[in-house]
This record gives sequence, C-alpha cells and structure tokens, in this order.
Amino acid sequence: MPPPLPFTAAAAAVQQLESLLPRVATLSHHEQFHARLLTSGLLGSHPPLRARFLDRLVLSPHAAALPHALRLLRWLPSPTTNDLNAALRGLAASPQPTRCLLLLAGRLPPAPAGAPPRPRLDALSLSFALKATARCSDAFATLQLHAILIRLGVAADVRLMTTLLDSYAKCGDLPSARKVFDEMPVRDVATWNALLAGLAQGTEPDLALVLFRRLAGSYRELLPREEPNEVTVVATLSACAQLGALQDGLGVHDFARKIGTANNVRVCNALIDMYSKCGSLSRALEVFHSMKLEDRTLVSYNATIQALSTHGHGADALKLFDEMPAWIEPDEVTYLAVLGGCNHAGLVNDGRRVFDSMRVPPNMKHYGTVVDLLGRAGHLDEAHDMIMHMPFPADIVLWQTMLGAAKMHGNVELAESAATKLAELGSNVDGDYVLLSNVYASKARWADVGRVRDTMRSNDVRKVPGFSYTQIDGVMHKFINGDKEHHRWRDIYRALDDIVSRINELGYEPETSNVLHDIGEEEKQYALCYHSEKLAIAFGLISTPPGETIRVIKNLRICGDCHVVAKLISKAYGRVIIIRDRARFHKFEDGQCSCRDYW
Repeated sequence: MPPPLPFTAAAAAVQQLESLLPRVATLSHHEQFHARLLTSGLLGSHPPLRARFLDRLVLSPHAAALPHALRLLRWLPSPTTNDLNAALRGLAASPQPTRCLLLLAGRLPPAPAGAPPRPRLDALSLSFALKATARCSDAFATLQLHAILIRLGVAADVRLMTTLLDSYAKCGDLPSARKVFDEMPVRDVATWNALLAGLAQGTEPDLALVLFRRLAGSYRELLPREEPNEVTVVATLSACAQLGALQDGLGVHDFARKIGTANNVRVCNALIDMYSKCGSLSRALEVFHSMKLEDRTLVSYNATIQALSTHGHGADALKLFDEMPAWIEPDEVTYLAVLGGCNHAGLVNDGRRVFDSMRVPPNMKHYGTVVDLLGRAGHLDEAHDMIMHMPFPADIVLWQTMLGAAKMHGNVELAESAATKLAELGSNVDGDYVLLSNVYASKARWADVGRVRDTMRSNDVRKVPGFSYTQIDGVMHKFINGDKEHHRWRDIYRALDDIVSRINELGYEPETSNVLHDIGEEEKQYALCYHSEKLAIAFGLISTPPGETIRVIKNLRICGDCHVVAKLISKAYGRVIIIRDRARFHKFEDGQCSCRDYW
C-alpha cells in the first residue's frame, strides 16, 4: 500500500473523492475510484471514506460489483465494523443471502494470537444477518443470532428487535415472534406492523385481527409519538382477505379513513383484493373506480382483473385487460388472471387468443390454466396435446388438472393415463386417488373403486375432510360434514329439515351421483344432506335477519348437489348466498348462480 499523503494533500484528496462518490455509477467508475483510493493511500488511512465506497459498491446493480467489494474486504489488513457491515448488507440483499451468514460466522471467533483484531459486531451487523435469515427462512440461524444479540447487550435496540421479530415470523416461527413482541418494553409502529404482517401472512390471521383491534382501540397510548400507517392497514387487510372476514375488512377500511390512508395506492390495492376475497365484488370495483387513472398501478389492474375472474365475470375481466393504459405493461400475473377469467367463464376462443398474444414467456401456471380451460370445455385431445408439446416437462399440478378434466367428462382411459403420470412423478396426495376413484364410481366400476382405495390405505393416504365456515357477528363458525359439535347443531338440523321441505316444493331432487359410494339411494341422500356448506348456510339462515347476505367459505370444490341446493335456497328464502370454494366464487340469487352452472 502506498504511503499516506501529507495532511493538507490528504485533506484535499478526501474532499475531492467525497464530492465524486455520489456520481460513481458504472462498474468502470467504481474501479477508477478504487484505484484513486489506492494511489492516494486513503484506502488504509481513511476508513470512513472506504466504508462509504464499500456501501455504494455492494448496492450497485452491476453483477461484478459485490464480488469486487468482497475481494476488497478480504484484502484489507484490519477491516473495521463499518467495512464488515457494508459487505453483510450487500450479501443479505443478494441472490445468495446464506453467504451473509457465512461471512458473519467467519468473524465470530476471536482472532488468533498475533493476528490483526477482527471487527466487532454491532446492532447493524446483526440486523443485516437477520434480514438474511428471513430471506433464507432459517429459523435456527435466527435463534442463534437472537442469542448473540443478547450476549452483545443490544436487546434494547427497538429496530434490531423488530428485525428479529420479523425474521422469526418470516421463518414461520410465530410463537417466538409473539414472545419477542411481548417482551419488548418499547415498541414502535414498525414493531406492530412486523407482527401483524407475520400473523396475517402466516398461519394465524385470526390473531392478526385480535392484535389490530388492540392497536386500533388504543393506538394513541400504545404509540404516543406516531400513528399506525398504510403498512398497518395493508397487513390487516391481508388477514381479512385470508379469512374472508368482510365485517372486519369494513372496519379496517373505516380505520384507514380515520387515519387518512384510505386513498393510499397500496391501501386501495389491498382493499380491492380484500373485498374480492370476502365476496364483495361490487365494493372491490367501487375502490378501483374511485382511484384516479394516473394513480392506478399494475397491481391495481391485476387485483381487479383477478376479482372479476374469480367471481365469474370473464368477459368483464377481458374488457378491463384490453383497456389497460399503454404505459402499464402486463406481467405474468396479469395474463394468469385474464386466462383464469376465460377459464371460469368457458371463453375458450378468447383464452386461446390471450395465450397466443402473451408478451411474456408463458410459465407452467399459464399452461395449466389453458389446459384446464380446454379440458373443462371438453377439448380433451387439445389439452393433452398442449401438455405433450410444452417447452418444459409437465409438473404434478398439470397432470392433476388433466385428471380432473377426465373425471369431469368421464374419460376413464385419459384418467388412468394421467394417474400413471402422477405416480411416475411421485405424487401421493389424496386428490389423485379420489379423482380416479370418482371416475370409476361414476361408471359403477366398484371393483376398481375398491382397488384404488386399497392402494390409498396401503400407501397411508387419507382424504382431506371438507369443511366450511361462516362469520356471524364477527365470530367465525366452522363446520365439517355431518357436524354435531356446534353448540346450536340441533337448531341447524331443524333448519335443514325446513330447507329440504321448502326446496322440495321447488322440484328439488338430490343429485345422488355426487355420492360416489356403493351404497343405497336412501343412504346417499342422507350423506348429501349434511355436507358442511349446507350446515353453514342453515346456520346463516337462523342467525341473521331476513334479507341479509350469507357468506360461506369452503376448503374444497363445492359439490353438484350443494350447488343445486344453494340456488334453490336463494329462491325459497329470498337470500343472496355467496360461497367461496377452492377455485372461485359462486353468487346465488333468485335461484341462479353467477357461474351460470359452468364450474
């Protein structure tokens, strides 16, 4: 390393290089700046300038910049904490965040005798490492970093503890995230937002709503120096969307108005998504149309097109897609939403046209949606031909789609072929066996049904039970088939008897072909009567005032008989019933369904 410049010359060189640093943009600029640091001797004698250069280098979009920074760090005889933090920052945001943890681990042991001291870790070092563990979903590494920060005595740092909480949540360890939150003596709005988002996007969206109510009711005491913000609202709306909790979603929307974030673009996009997933398409469209054209983003259009698609308005989804402004370029999500709309509405020709005109390379999901569109419409040969001529091998989901189409049209040969492909790919989920069993059962091939079920038992495969839930007065009520666990089950069963009596007058005949077992007709009718969605609808009828919309969420696809019954109930009782099943929404009104019986 060259000797340092005299004091006055060094000061002038530092001033000049500091003025140049903000203009360093290209990789060539970085290399020239590095050379100036070397030749002036400032690389070793002026650590603050060196650290700022490293910071800029690791954040450069050029692929060679980060390796350059790491080489520089290794070359330094006595790197400082700031030098190390710059490298950790770059690695944490890189495509390989595990390298951040490896670099940190190499700096943890004390330096050998006679070697230069290693840079000390500080709160910033651990913060970057925690961001890396979150991206890697490495819960054990997060736990280790938690122990290190306690040992270093930085557990009072609110920002660092918030980053720790966020890492636990993103690694799926929600109990640890909640424990960190509960033990923090001081919390800021980012802390609340991190836990809200973790619960909402994880497995406990109901707890996210509990946490939000706690914050919304007392935020002036809980956050004396700041207010909840758009991140708070977006995270909570995500929980509402996941649960289908419309009443809670309406409350969050009111709260957004109260704190002045209701017109924020991110909040509007989240509102569109929430209202759509809670079954209120009209409110979702109202939010979209309330946005100024120049404020709408690609996410706004994607959420609205998806809303129209899942509610069965494929033609409207296509229309909105065609009306997208020229400055907004569709992405793979846009095309998937439009193709889904064509699929749900049976718009085969439009689906072909959209797929053929895609301006982004189609991925497996796009092919899968078109295969489903063709298969449901009965174009089984064309769907199979598309699978066989894709630019990449079909995955398990695509062959499951093909199996579903074969089941829909009773094509035993195609169903057996798809089931064979699934076995070759190592799929061993209940749906594969159930679909093949259903194809055989629809043809009364009970021996084959028995063979499939014997295979399920030998492979220890169990059918996922169907369940439905509905929200009444802010409380979620869950039902399974034949449920007698609910505290009002007797009232529900009496309501079902009244339902059957009323819809029989409208010509109801049980679709016993949906009960695919070799049992008698009377047993089939009994099995149909107590499906979970029927129990949820009956509970809604006895728990809400006349005329109120009943909303039900089902984890599986609604069966044909429940679909018929829901249409007849909507006519007999003058109710609107909205059911969100695994694939789409069904809005039943005056004896008709929004899907027009194409599902």
